[in-house]
Amino acid sequence: MRNPMGWAALTAFSLAFFAFIYAPLFVIIGYSFNSNPINMMIWEHFTFDWYTGLLGLSDRTTDVSNRAAYVESTDQMLAALRTSLTVAVFTTTISTVIGTATAIALARYRFRLRGFYNGFLMLPMMMPDIVLGIGLLIFFVTIGMNLSILTIIIGHCTFLTSYVYIIVQARIAGIDPTLEEASADLGASEWVTLRKVLLPQLAPGILGGALLAFVISMDDLVITYFVSGTGDTTLPVFIFGMIRRGVKPEINAIATLIILASVVIAALGLWLRSRKTD
Repeated sequence: MRNPMGWAALTAFSLAFFAFIYAPLFVIIGYSFNSNPINMMIWEHFTFDWYTGLLGLSDRTTDVSNRAAYVESTDQMLAALRTSLTVAVFTTTISTVIGTATAIALARYRFRLRGFYNGFLMLPMMMPDIVLGIGLLIFFVTIGMNLSILTIIIGHCTFLTSYVYIIVQARIAGIDPTLEEASADLGASEWVTLRKVLLPQLAPGILGGALLAFVISMDDLVITYFVSGTGDTTLPVFIFGMIRRGVKPEINAIATLIILASVVIAALGLWLRSRKTD
C-alpha cells in the first residue's frame, strides 16, 4: 500500500522541481509581451511591439532619440541569429553523419583499439567547455587558420559528434543483429542491408541525436566565444555581450521564439518517432 505522507512529499518535490526548471522560461515568455522599454520587471500593458520590431514591422524603439543605434543593434541581433542557425544546421548534419557511422562501425565490427576509440569519443563530453575552447583556439592559431564561421562549425562538431554517437550507440545495442544476418543470407549486399534494414531501425536514435546536436549548437556559448571571429557572432555570444550594457526587451522576444522553435522541433521528432515505430 502507498504511504500517504511519502506520496505527498514526492508530489510536492516533483512540482517544486518542475517549477524550478520551467518557471524562468515562463517569466521570459511573459515579459516578452511587456510594453515597458526601460524596466522589464515593471509591467505596463500587453504588446507585440518587440516581435514586430524584430521582423522590421514596427518603428518603436527603446530610445527614440537614438533610432539609428537601435536599428543597427537589432540588425546585429538578427545577423547573430542567422549565424547561429547556419552553424547549427551544418554542425547537426556533419555530427549526425559522423556519429552514426562511428556508432555502426564500433557496434558491428571488431578491430584493434576498438575500446580505445570508444573511450576517446567520450572525452569531449567529459572535458570542461573552457578547456576545449582554449584548446581549439590554440590549435586554430597554430595552424594559421583564421577564426570564422568555419572554425565554429569545426569546434561544435568536435563535441557534438560524441552526443550523437552515444544516442545512436544506445539504439543500435537494442537491435537484433540476426536481422542483418538474415538479410545477407537472402543475398542483400552490405549497402542494401544498411539502407533497408539497419538505418530504418536506427532512425529514432539518429533523429534524437540530430535534434540534441541542433539544440546544443544553438545554445553553446563558451566554446563558441573562443573560436568565433569578429564578424561571425552567434546569438548566445551576442546576448552575452549585450548583458554587460543591459538587457533589451527584444532579447526576451527572440528567446521566446527560440523556445517555441525548440518545442516544435521536439514535437516533430516525437511525432516522426511514433510514425516510425508504428
